[in-house]
Amino acid sequence: MIQTPAPALDLTSDVAHLTARLLDLESVSGHEAGIADAIESALRRLDHLEVVRNGDCVMARTMLGRSERVILAGHIDTVPLPTAAGSRGTVPSTWEGETLFGRGATDMKGGVAVQLALAAALTEPTRDITFIFYDHEEVEASLSGLGRVAHSHPEWLEADFAVLLEPTDGTVEGGCNGTARFEVRITGKASHSARAWMGVNAIHAAADVLVRLRDHQPATVHVDGLDYRESLNAVKVTGGTAGNVIPDSTVIEVNYRFAPDKTPEQAEEYVRALLEGFDVERTDAAAGARPGLQHPAAAAFVAAVGAEPKPKYGWTDVARFSALGVPAVNFGPGDALLAHTDDEHVHADAVRACLQALVTWLS
Repeated sequence: MIQTPAPALDLTSDVAHLTARLLDLESVSGHEAGIADAIESALRRLDHLEVVRNGDCVMARTMLGRSERVILAGHIDTVPLPTAAGSRGTVPSTWEGETLFGRGATDMKGGVAVQLALAAALTEPTRDITFIFYDHEEVEASLSGLGRVAHSHPEWLEADFAVLLEPTDGTVEGGCNGTARFEVRITGKASHSARAWMGVNAIHAAADVLVRLRDHQPATVHVDGLDYRESLNAVKVTGGTAGNVIPDSTVIEVNYRFAPDKTPEQAEEYVRALLEGFDVERTDAAAGARPGLQHPAAAAFVAAVGAEPKPKYGWTDVARFSALGVPAVNFGPGDALLAHTDDEHVHADAVRACLQALVTWLS
């Protein structure tokens, strides 16, 4: 069998055009092998880096004996391509002036392009750098390439500080909220709808749960200098079997985005207290991450960026670094609100500005 060579990536080209080159490579979750091949091939041409591959995760690092080590991490996969007619967030990429359209333009091929450009340009950085290009971020957490590396190559995730190049519109976003999902089960008694008094309507009984959630006032929690807004919402309701049957069961799925001052266990206690009297089961949870902006490397990074840090309300992989004892922030080109949209795009200058900020910090 003839093996197709990995497409060549020019890491010294304009970082915005390198972003477009990455967009043109297939990389939907589960199909990252080709883009991983291209990244590995490009990095192995750089003599100043040690390069290792684990599955479709590619890692590279400098070994200069610096007093600090930082990690620059980004995922190489995307969600599936849009199918709506007229969508511009497709593959291959397209340009409209200096705006680049394509799946992954913001989430997060711009950030990956910045990583690659830095890997080529910084042969003598002031801090040792570990570059992580990982797979399977856009799917269930158990498949995450970053999580896999944490178990198989934990030494590669040892550092003083980490930057995850998720889109933040050029602003440092510290830490992240945690997230937890719950199922609230309400049990009734089935009967024929013509004789409803013989049953107990589980959907009607769910009203109290929904009222408590509707009237709940989410907190804003101050953590290490940043204000994290929480949210607690019903996100899905299922129940009923037929149009002539009083339902004997209803399940309400609840999502709680909690500030990083809480553990998942504390978040669960909070939800159980609010929904006391109901059958509540936690089905999934991921801890948040404190911002860690007091660390000297973090303070220097914020100064180099020159913008006031903000909290990250959504969950990102900075939480994985936090769990390993590595303070981490989100910082990357593009507007996160455009991620996964049919009109996903990034401006060339946003990618260039992100690169320049990191060059300033590391050189």
